[in-house]
Amino acid sequence: TLSSSRAKPVERQVIMSSRMGGTPIMVMNQQVQRETGRKAQMSNIAAGKAVSEIIRTTLGPRSMLKMLLDPMGGIVMTNDGNSILREVDVSHPAAKSMIELSRAQDEEVGDGTTSVIVLAGEYLNLAAPLLERQLHPTTICNGYLKALDDAVATLDKVSRPVDMADTEELTRLVQACTGTKFISQFSDMLIQLSLDAVKTVFLDDGGRKELDIKRYAKVEKIPGGNLEDSRVLKGVMINKDLVHAKMRRRIEKPRVLLLDCTLEYKKNESQTNIEMTDDQAWEELLRQEEEAVKEVCSEIIAFSPDVVVTEKGVSDLAQHYLVKAGISVLRRVRKTDNNRIARACGATIVNRTGEIQERDIGTGCGLFECTKIGDEWFTWFVDCDAPKACSVVLRGANKDVLNEVERNLGDAMNVLRTIYLDPRVVPGGGATEMAIAHALVAGSKTQEPELAGPYRAAGAALEVIPRTLLENCGADIIRVLTQLRAKHASGTNVTWGIDGEKGKLADMSELGVWEPYAVKAQTIKTAVETAAMLLRIDEIVSGTHKKDKKRAPMQQQGAPDEGGDDPRADA
Repeated sequence: TLSSSRAKPVERQVIMSSRMGGTPIMVMNQQVQRETGRKAQMSNIAAGKAVSEIIRTTLGPRSMLKMLLDPMGGIVMTNDGNSILREVDVSHPAAKSMIELSRAQDEEVGDGTTSVIVLAGEYLNLAAPLLERQLHPTTICNGYLKALDDAVATLDKVSRPVDMADTEELTRLVQACTGTKFISQFSDMLIQLSLDAVKTVFLDDGGRKELDIKRYAKVEKIPGGNLEDSRVLKGVMINKDLVHAKMRRRIEKPRVLLLDCTLEYKKNESQTNIEMTDDQAWEELLRQEEEAVKEVCSEIIAFSPDVVVTEKGVSDLAQHYLVKAGISVLRRVRKTDNNRIARACGATIVNRTGEIQERDIGTGCGLFECTKIGDEWFTWFVDCDAPKACSVVLRGANKDVLNEVERNLGDAMNVLRTIYLDPRVVPGGGATEMAIAHALVAGSKTQEPELAGPYRAAGAALEVIPRTLLENCGADIIRVLTQLRAKHASGTNVTWGIDGEKGKLADMSELGVWEPYAVKAQTIKTAVETAAMLLRIDEIVSGTHKKDKKRAPMQQQGAPDEGGDDPRADA
């Protein structure tokens, strides 16, 4: 048959290949791309260096902005390392790992996203000459990790505690973060916003510190107005309107009830069919539904609240009963917004109207108001007694500016959160990096011979931060960096660093540039550990996807007609 004649050439190929002897046996798919050994390591180093070069110009107070077009056509203008790398589309696996590094830094401490990438890129860059000298990657990693332990010990020595009651010192700390951002000309306003928000949300419960900015300090952006109009509310604002036009839009000292249930008749979970034999049964069914809604409303009215907020729907009949009782109602509020209102007003969210108690009613709110800004209605729960949640209202010219202000404000609040949880600071402006670099270079002389090279390189890599600060403000890099090395050579001038505005040496304690200890420690740890991980990779296998599986079902749709060949067989 035709099918057997087609099989013969395949059998001949198998017999011939077995006779030839010594031919390589292909275990892996031939379409797989492989890089091994030194080539893979150099590829990773080049990728890490390329990512760090992208955002190197965005470090320091004289930093540049990047403008990125996202796939949807939106524009992102920012100098925040994490925001830039989040939008950049890369294909190299090592470059993807570097971008994850920036995201981890942002989630963990909120600042230092640019520094960590620049530092990791420099660690990889300085490993290249060590690899060329035939040093084993594991030896380089051991030297780096040993240097990391000593770097953290030096960091502990140069750090000092912060007085959390001193608002002026906290202001200077946040200034070091916001001074390098796009918003630096409005820095004082931004610092005040972040301080107010963090102080509102901070909860010290018998030694257990809780500071959940993401959940309880919501940033609301309203285009229009001036940036100076931005403020932190002593309460919460949500983008909602009342369900009925006749409800009261302004109530002083309201009693607030928060619900997690619907104010309408209950619908069955599954599909239900009801058969009726006469008209009275239909009328009875409607009457019972109305009775159920009336009972729910009467249970609410019994506690005489002024405002009812529910996460679910409110039927027209329920609106009618509640308007008659003089109660204002908000419906379909987000769970997160409801939690914030609960923290601000001191209310408890109730799941069933039959379980409402007097202690569930929130009385901590000073003013409930619905106002219109632009085309949208906003509801305000403000002037609360002791709010443990707040809304930060940002005003600005357009959405691009507002998005950048929101990112900068998020960084400022994260820096404050970090200080509240670990109240220690270290000098900024590259002073700490230079002090650690000097300590590591000096310490490399006492290390074992094979570790001395990587250990010294780990110290030299830290000089990239002051060097980049000088590059970005157009100073004489070699001269000023040599002067800074000479200052740190005695080991006493640990607070001397680079004035990022003027490109000259300066004492950071006089300038008032301090950075949180946790940010600096996290930056150095993450950079070293990522560089060590990428150096250990000695093979990159990037396989192509399997062939399109659509052909398989087509071939199984039945045998070809007898006496003829299947035209798809040769495809």
